[in-house]
Amino acid sequence: MIKKDKKEIIEYYDQTEFDYKIAWYDKENPALHFGFYDEESDSHYAALSHTNKILANKAKVKNGDRILDAGCGLGGSSFWLAKHFEVAVVGISLPERQIADCKKRASSMTLRGTTDFVQADYCNTPFATESFDVIWACESVCHAENKVDFYREAYRLLKPGGRIVLAEYLRTKRPLSEKDEILLKKKWLNNWAIEDIDTEEEHFNHMNLIGFKNIDIENFNDRVGVSLRNLHEKCKRSYPIEWVLKLFKIRSTVQHGNLVGSMSQYDAFQKGIWWYSVIAAEK
Repeated sequence: MIKKDKKEIIEYYDQTEFDYKIAWYDKENPALHFGFYDEESDSHYAALSHTNKILANKAKVKNGDRILDAGCGLGGSSFWLAKHFEVAVVGISLPERQIADCKKRASSMTLRGTTDFVQADYCNTPFATESFDVIWACESVCHAENKVDFYREAYRLLKPGGRIVLAEYLRTKRPLSEKDEILLKKKWLNNWAIEDIDTEEEHFNHMNLIGFKNIDIENFNDRVGVSLRNLHEKCKRSYPIEWVLKLFKIRSTVQHGNLVGSMSQYDAFQKGIWWYSVIAAEK
């Protein structure tokens, strides 16, 4: 059963699915995350795929692993993992529509590994203790109201020696100036159904307190900047039309907020009030 306080997140993804489809991914690469650009990837779809490769390397994914894709979205990372490794991936997400879409996609794909998809909250899953080798969370933990709840559940689910990897947004400090807090939370995060994001120190303290070891938090601004800018430019170009559609109630408040949030995210990034991290650790 999904709690009522998660309904805002479900509504956000249900109502913005069309936006992501038009602006971001194709049927071969259903990624809802940003792309990592470097010498190996200099195009949008290559960068989206490269994000998975980098995270897999960080998590030391290997054949035979059982992986929980926590906040799997439309299954982009789950399918990438099962395509490149002989692994068993379980993807979980709050929106029932996303899970149904993942199952439909999986039925038509030929993969090296296996996939399964379950509607569940990554802070309170139905899975047995010590049942996964890897916990994977690509730009999803931001939605947890209390990030420590995610880390506690992840630790429970991991086998001894298991690995966790996240791609996550981090605020530079708490608190920011009043103006910057408005830009970060009201204009960006809240429009993406995110209550708040934590600092690097807060993430480290959560993980350390729970018992994770070898915690590594790396700044990936240089690799993700192009992807962030691309989203900002796409939204900026479409904003005049979007405003008219919102005026005539063709676009909903949630859909309009998604566009505003997408532009505000890059504005906040340029101001240096948040940064993009890749976090890895072991149990």
